[in-house]
Amino acid sequence: MRWYAAGLALIVAACGPTPEEQAAADARDVAEVKANQDAPAEQLVLDPIRYREIEKFELYGAGCSFVPDGGGLGAVAIAMADEGFAIRNGELLRFAADKGSSELPYLARREYDGLEYSFTLDLDEASGEKTGIETSDYRGTLTVRDSSDAVVYRAEGLTQCGA
Repeated sequence: MRWYAAGLALIVAACGPTPEEQAAADARDVAEVKANQDAPAEQLVLDPIRYREIEKFELYGAGCSFVPDGGGLGAVAIAMADEGFAIRNGELLRFAADKGSSELPYLARREYDGLEYSFTLDLDEASGEKTGIETSDYRGTLTVRDSSDAVVYRAEGLTQCGA
């Protein structure tokens, strides 16, 4: 009877996964847990920056403003020499210009960093068209990322640079 019990134990042990199979299963389980821990990125909705917001927050000076295609006439981001701006739910978001990033027309910068978000303004400088004494229009793309570096806003549109 003892031999029977010992033989049964060996048979049961032989039915388990090999160390390689167990390691692969563990890796799959860990990957699944990690994937489920990352919450999906929120989609950021930016308010238009109209003249009353420009006056209220004193957003005057040279730089570039971005208006998304199909978004009307209101810019949703302003890029200046030292700071960038956007508005979310009526709240002004301030961004510091990344002085190490590429310089755009009128001293604006390509990259800006804030407390919750960062943004990148990419221009197609070859598409630039002079539209006023001190203004030029370009095709551009605005990309906003959250603190996890996930893209929460991306749009193509008109970028007007001037003083």
